[in-house]
Amino acid sequence: MRGLRALGHALAISGSMTWEILWALILGFALSAVVQAVVRRSTIIRRLGDDRPKTLALAAGFGAASSSCSYAAVALARSLFRQGASFTAAMAFEVASTNLVVELGVILALLIGWQFTLAEFIGGPIMIVLLALLFRLFLRQRLLDAARAQAGKGLAGSMEGHAAMDMTIHSTGSLWHRLRTRQAFTSVSHIFVMEWAAVIRDIVLGLLIAGAVAAWVPDGFWGHLFLTGHPLASELTGPLIGPVVSLLSFVCSIGNVPLAAVLWNAGISFGGVVAFIFADLIIVPVLVIYRKYYGTKMMLFILGAFYATMAAAGYLTELIFGGLGLVPAGRHAKVLQASVQWNYTTILNIVFLILAAALCCRFARTGGIPMLKMMGGAPEPPGAAGGHAHHGMSGMGTGNRAGRGAPPGHGDGDEAADR
Repeated sequence: MRGLRALGHALAISGSMTWEILWALILGFALSAVVQAVVRRSTIIRRLGDDRPKTLALAAGFGAASSSCSYAAVALARSLFRQGASFTAAMAFEVASTNLVVELGVILALLIGWQFTLAEFIGGPIMIVLLALLFRLFLRQRLLDAARAQAGKGLAGSMEGHAAMDMTIHSTGSLWHRLRTRQAFTSVSHIFVMEWAAVIRDIVLGLLIAGAVAAWVPDGFWGHLFLTGHPLASELTGPLIGPVVSLLSFVCSIGNVPLAAVLWNAGISFGGVVAFIFADLIIVPVLVIYRKYYGTKMMLFILGAFYATMAAAGYLTELIFGGLGLVPAGRHAKVLQASVQWNYTTILNIVFLILAAALCCRFARTGGIPMLKMMGGAPEPPGAAGGHAHHGMSGMGTGNRAGRGAPPGHGDGDEAADR
């Protein structure tokens, strides 16, 4: 009975957190889908051929407008690198696409506090700058050439099909005109559902782990680990410990935000939380993919460079926010305090669930179901510069016009829906 009560307690915490952030997740993914629908993949590839500051800024911007799924981001970064993007720009894109996306910021603000959202959007560019400096100083051409040769083999990692799909709006005209078309609604619905499908495993796993940790791990353990009785020591060790905890948690993307909230309540430093969230790109499954993509030596180089820059970004963010007096004084993340009640959260959940249902219906009516089966997929063929978008969506029109292979939402889907 004690075991059942403990399990029930953990599941209750996980369920409460889920209800607390549900509307924000839907809103974040919907906004992200709108942005991705208007940013053409070919534009990204064409502008990332070097590692100049302007190029890295563009890579970060394109990344922030791209997928929030760590696996898809890693696959897409490899795709960009194979098609001519500089390795530094590809990594900057990867960092931004998992750490500078709108849905991450919304969930951070809701679960932990707006200060953490601001810290993430300040710490992310800091990490990218530090990463570019490390690459400039220590990345040797021989290692880079070996990584490019390995990347050229096209070994499959995870979410390859999702990364290869280009669901942007292909009609012409002004941005507002394109967003008002049926094609835009279809494209947004496809991106919305595919993004959810890509990260749902990590979100569920993260919520379950966060609930279990909050319910089962005694406060004394975290107090000793984070040195909560020694404020200076806690600030010094937090950004070093945070990435290690993330690496071993096997949770990436938005899924590690609930656990970050638990760690903040447990006493980890402000900079430690920032470094922990960044570290979704060095969890063990992602390291295995790096080894496939770029070889063992480059995987180890990425691990070392990412860990160093994540920790450094955590330290610098803590210094900046501490100096400005923006580090929260209390530790009241909505983990144990969350509960299901009839309030604005419930109303917002109902409204955004209706929106999600509308997008899911559009997705299903315009040939989206077969596309879900291609999410794992395979990387684009070597030398398919700019063409990999259609590789990921070939045959997707079968739900509307069998045999024509038109991407859903780019003509056929709308006609099928209208009929």
